Parts: sequence; structure tokens; C-alpha cells
Amino acid sequence: MEKIPARLTVKPTWLLTQLAVHAHRLSTEAFGALGARGYHYRILAALQEFGPASQADLGRHCNMDRSDVVAAVNELAEPGFVDRTPDPADRRRNIVSLTELGGRQLQRIERKLDRVQDEMLAPLATGDREVLIGLLTRLLAHHRAG
Repeated sequence: MEKIPARLTVKPTWLLTQLAVHAHRLSTEAFGALGARGYHYRILAALQEFGPASQADLGRHCNMDRSDVVAAVNELAEPGFVDRTPDPADRRRNIVSLTELGGRQLQRIERKLDRVQDEMLAPLATGDREVLIGLLTRLLAHHRAG
């Protein structure tokens, strides 16, 4: 086991940063194994949760910049994971929809990410995982509200 300097271990920000780097690496590897990226997952998941949406709404749902949404939607449309159709109410906008193939890709990504969660949280018992998730959720909500 790696020896961590004692002064650093008492700094939650340092611990969170180190874990975030590790979690990002694991997630990126999982996405890459499926030819996907984090933005792809966010968009597919938002479409499944909220239904067809404009690219602007997807950006809001996914907390993504509009140009990143456009690029990711283009990447998802090419293999047929999403469809883009003109919005009947405003032909200048596109409505993005999840396809059946996109739904299957989302399921593959989620199964892979479930394994990432298990690997990341392996040392914790189920109850400890629930407590950690609750605490992290509270922290994130607090800082997003501010």
C-alpha cells in the first residue's frame, strides 16, 4: 500500500482530488472500451430520462457547453445512437431522440460503469457506500446552490 504523508491525509480536498483522478481514469477506460466518451453517456442518459430534446435543452440537462453538445450529438448520430430531426415548432432547431441502438449502447455503458463503481468502492461495505454517496451528494448540492 502506498504511503501517504500524514499531513495530506487530513485534507479532504486532497483526498477528493486524488480519488477524482482515479475515478476519471477508470471511467475513461470504461468508455473507451466501448468507443464512447463521458459526453456520450451524459447525452444518452438524458435522452432516456427526459425524452427527445433540443440540443440547447440537452446542454442544460447535461451541464454541457452548446458546442460540446453539437460535437457529441454528431458523434452519436453517425453510428445511429441518436436521431436528429427539425423541430416542427422552430425549423432552425433540431430535436434529438434516442434510438433503439442508442438505448442498447447506453445499457452497455451503464453495465461497464457499474463495474467501475464496484472497483472504485471495493473496500467499502454496502452501508458504507450508501453513507459515502449521501455525503458526497450533500456536498455537491451545497456547492452547486452557492
